[in-house]
Amino acid sequence: MSEEVCFYEPALGHGLPHDPFNAIVGPRPIGWISSRASDGKLNLAPYSFFNAFNYTPPIIGFASVGAKDSLRNIEQTGEFCWNLATRPLAAAMNQTCAAVPPEVDEFALAGLTPEASRLVKVPRVKESPVSFECKLSQIVQLQSAAGQQVNSWLILGEVVGVHIATALLVDGIYQTALAQPILRGGGAADYFEITQDMLFKMARPT
Repeated sequence: MSEEVCFYEPALGHGLPHDPFNAIVGPRPIGWISSRASDGKLNLAPYSFFNAFNYTPPIIGFASVGAKDSLRNIEQTGEFCWNLATRPLAAAMNQTCAAVPPEVDEFALAGLTPEASRLVKVPRVKESPVSFECKLSQIVQLQSAAGQQVNSWLILGEVVGVHIATALLVDGIYQTALAQPILRGGGAADYFEITQDMLFKMARPT
């Protein structure tokens, strides 16, 4: 392997045809977030800065770059759902990326069905095989190392309810690849799909 490296300081620009940051930190799981405004209007949007952060209680989070509808809705109601974005749902998920006014219902726009949750008032995506019902735990406005606030917010929520299609449970074990999750790549239109032939195992050292 060549010892030559490309080094750059992000504050000064990367000097490459495309910023590699998102491609390096990836592929990334998609935060397909459903929320409801205080006036009842529904919103459904995908976020590529998303992950799980804690086991007990289970906490997930996503970052809103800009004060978008999801952030405002969750601030108002304290609730949201995460829905697994899968290969069969990829086109519908992509439709919910559309920059539309807050009064537009992305469920209807993408031809998806809002399914009532059990513990929160926000509906989940019925067509998605896995959904988390979440209650807001924290909203943190991000800041630079110098302490300057940036126009991004980290929304963290405790998972209070989990829906899993039983077809994805084999002998009680959730099968990640069977769900056909899609992940966000670094390019403007890049996504990846997990398949079973990508699986390898390593035992933890004792």
